[in-house]
Amino acid sequence: MRRCPCRGVARGRAMLAVAAACVLIAGAPLAARAQSTRSLVNGGNDLYRDQKFSDAEVNYRKALEKEKGLVQGLFNLGDALTKQGKYDEAVREYQEALAKAEGKDTKAYASYNIGNAQMKQQKYQDAVQSYVDALKIDPKDEDAKYNLSYALEKLKAPPPKPQQNKKDQDKKDQNKKDQEKQNQQNQQNKDQQNKDQQKQQSPRQQQKQMSKADAQRILDVLKNSEKDVQKKLHQRQAVRPRTDKDW
Repeated sequence: MRRCPCRGVARGRAMLAVAAACVLIAGAPLAARAQSTRSLVNGGNDLYRDQKFSDAEVNYRKALEKEKGLVQGLFNLGDALTKQGKYDEAVREYQEALAKAEGKDTKAYASYNIGNAQMKQQKYQDAVQSYVDALKIDPKDEDAKYNLSYALEKLKAPPPKPQQNKKDQDKKDQNKKDQEKQNQQNQQNKDQQNKDQQKQQSPRQQQKQMSKADAQRILDVLKNSEKDVQKKLHQRQAVRPRTDKDW
């Protein structure tokens, strides 16, 4: 089996080729059927290498229609589905291949690829278990060890905060701007009202101040008048003739 390097979640395992021994089956009709199945799988492998993953999927499914439970078909179908981002379907195909596989290598590869698909779905706990299963079969698998360590780190990390929809964020920002603008307008209106009130109160204050001035003038006039009266009375007393004492 060949290992295909990939970035991020370490490395994935490549598809399985149908062994030539598949055609060595007694009976002409059965041999012809096996040959056809092998051709479909190998044709799917060629399409897979050309990155025509959906076409490869079609070939693998046709092969499985002819030979249900074919491990190579199930495994490679899982690969093609993974490349298309159909992770749930891929996991099901890998799991069926794992259940039907007899060789340890194929079982280990299937568990490993299940873990990779689960990592793509951010199902870190499930991925950890899948890599552990792969290591139980092949304890020396360095790729599985690497991915297991990576999955454990992701499992311990806090979940990312959900990103707010850009349209919702724009609407929130616009509402905030509108509120600020409204507050500013309210303040301007309040300031204008205060100015208008001051203008309305100003004539009254002026009138009140004038009234005080008038009152002061009146007081001054009264004081002056009183002085004049006192003066006149004093003058009158001064010219008043003396009378003889009345003994």
